Amino acid sequence: MTDIQTQPAQAPKRYVFLLLPGFSQLGFTCALETLSLANRHLDHGTYYTWRLLGETGQPVRAWNGVTVEVDDALGPLDRSETLIVCAGEHVGRASTKPILNWLRRETRKGMDFGALSSGTYTLALAGLINGKRVTTHWEYKTALSELLPDVIMEDSIYSVDGKVFTTAGGAASMDLMLHRVSEDYGVDLARWVADQMIYTAPRGHSHAQRMSLRVGGEYRHSKLSLALQIMQNNVEDPLSSDDIAVVTGLSSRQLERLFAKHLGQSPKRYYLRLRLERARELLRQTQMSITEISVACGFRSPSHFSKSYRREFGTNPSHDAVGTGLLWPGSD
Repeated sequence: MTDIQTQPAQAPKRYVFLLLPGFSQLGFTCALETLSLANRHLDHGTYYTWRLLGETGQPVRAWNGVTVEVDDALGPLDRSETLIVCAGEHVGRASTKPILNWLRRETRKGMDFGALSSGTYTLALAGLINGKRVTTHWEYKTALSELLPDVIMEDSIYSVDGKVFTTAGGAASMDLMLHRVSEDYGVDLARWVADQMIYTAPRGHSHAQRMSLRVGGEYRHSKLSLALQIMQNNVEDPLSSDDIAVVTGLSSRQLERLFAKHLGQSPKRYYLRLRLERARELLRQTQMSITEISVACGFRSPSHFSKSYRREFGTNPSHDAVGTGLLWPGSD
């Protein structure tokens, strides 16, 4: 095994964390602790330095109510610094015009930059990730895809495309930053940091975000995985169970048995739930109308959608259309 450096062979890597109001403290802390723990390995010097910024320089309140002091307000960055946008709830309102203009100006310097959780949306609003492969927290993925179709959304825990990196946030911030530590100073240091965090199985970028949407372990079955993928890819124009069976190379009865055995429900029931959950995400995170959402999720009419939604969630779609998620800056 290669020895880990006891002193950095170069100047420390410099990070800047931009905290937006409502940011996820879990994702931010996981990212920052990864860098901090890397520094613990050195007897002298540091691998990483960092500073925290807020729009005005005043303390920034996370979504959980904890307020974090920052080092400075928005100001010039150096090309050698790596910028990370940390966001969470109400990211549209938090992505103000001064912040978007600052991001455009500073990233033109050619630095590495990225985002945690819904910070991907802020980068998208600034026009910085068009045509890039990115990810974000699964709650925001559908809404961002609908509103910003030029962004290539992935269902991974983190994504790296050239100088741009994004992550779903939460514990996935550790996976992203361990990847960056490995790229900066080698895999042995990354493993040492993971051990310090008692994080025994760091995940690669291709790892799916939600256990509920994975077919793993005792549920692993290639035909079932294919059927689930077909459903996820055909929400707007749902296929019949018979059609899905044909594509997967099964009979309709075999498909029914497979779903009953591994998921405890019929293909039709699972598919409906999937479409309704997609609809609920759009209701909560976009300004799309109920009619637009019913079409986007494959329902015959708004009334059919509303009836199915009420039966599934015990409330009307209009009740969940709170309009407090991914909003354009300045919108109410």
